Amino acid sequence: MELSIPSEQFISLADQYGTPLYVYHAETIKRQYEKLTTSFSELDVRIFYACKALTNIHVLQYVRELGSNIDCSSGNEVLLALHAGFRPDQILYTSNGVDFSEIKAVAETGAFINIDSLSNLEKFGQHYGNTYPVGVRLRPNIMAGGHLKIATGHEKSKFGIPAEQIQSITALITKYDLRIHTLHIHTGSDISDAGVFMKGLEFLFDILPQFPDVKVLDLGGGFKVPYHPSEKETNLPALASALKAAIDQHPATKDRGLQLWFEPGKFMVSQCGYLLSKVNVLKPQQDIIIAGIDTGLNHLIRPMMYEAYHHISCITSSQGALKNYMIAGNICETDTFAEEIELPELKEGDLLAIHNAGAYGFEMSSVYNSRYRPAEVLVKNGEATLIRKRDTFEDLLRNQMK
Repeated sequence: MELSIPSEQFISLADQYGTPLYVYHAETIKRQYEKLTTSFSELDVRIFYACKALTNIHVLQYVRELGSNIDCSSGNEVLLALHAGFRPDQILYTSNGVDFSEIKAVAETGAFINIDSLSNLEKFGQHYGNTYPVGVRLRPNIMAGGHLKIATGHEKSKFGIPAEQIQSITALITKYDLRIHTLHIHTGSDISDAGVFMKGLEFLFDILPQFPDVKVLDLGGGFKVPYHPSEKETNLPALASALKAAIDQHPATKDRGLQLWFEPGKFMVSQCGYLLSKVNVLKPQQDIIIAGIDTGLNHLIRPMMYEAYHHISCITSSQGALKNYMIAGNICETDTFAEEIELPELKEGDLLAIHNAGAYGFEMSSVYNSRYRPAEVLVKNGEATLIRKRDTFEDLLRNQMK
């Protein structure tokens, strides 16, 4: 897989800021966003960046400058979005098992709100009646996604109000005169099959007549991005064409003026990010060499949590003979980034780049083993800017009481 940043600049950044180090390429985010806007240009579509993938405020500001809206999964993400300059009408908040006080706090900002339980929908009705248009997140009982842990629409998922409880939703609408603005589903992540989105749309079409005030059909996110060199991303133009044909032809949409919303997170920022790491030690075994690096599951947990593949490039050694390596982290747990990978012969001190680290990399990081979280750098128009400094010992003590 090609690097979007020159090797020489990676080496310079590692020298300047140390490793491990997160590096993001702004123009890759722009490329991915423009794929979305171009592909869906013949539809009435709004894109909401699912910021849980990467919330650094410099990235949020850049995404806002591109013209994107923002999707938030917590009240604090809403506050970050406001801090980054998003207007309330550009912010979508979808709750998940939260106390109603968080929903009330978000409502005070004026953001769009999706609610995913009958309990909170009833509380919303009691507090706001028909004065605040609201969305509902539904569980369509569709299995999709690259791993069970990122499949969110199946019949055993915690997310959304089950399809079997539609009549309970309509009863609450009648009881509190609720104005349901949005019907929302999200079936999972890493979805390469456009048919999954069409199946979700058909689900929404079937129930649409029961929701006369609905203005938006929100199909969530989950577009596939290639992690392995053999993979391909979701065919967005083909999906857009199929969606347009379905909306134009379906009787349930006649004269409704419906808008489609999408919430891509990984699709927008996964490929922009690299985790730079130094080879600490080499441990030859009988048939493989273990390369111990200066990062671990505390900085990038996806390979361990989701068994996710992340391509790895050697930045400093590229001419030697290929050898088999296991790439392992420095945490006191099993934190293997690659069970077996062929790389040019490595030396201790070599610099590796772990690809597709922009989404759910730093965002899911921790200080496990009391190791510091890395710095973050944004490269825009070839110029690098430090956008988060590396943790220090004082950060480990912060908020601990004497």
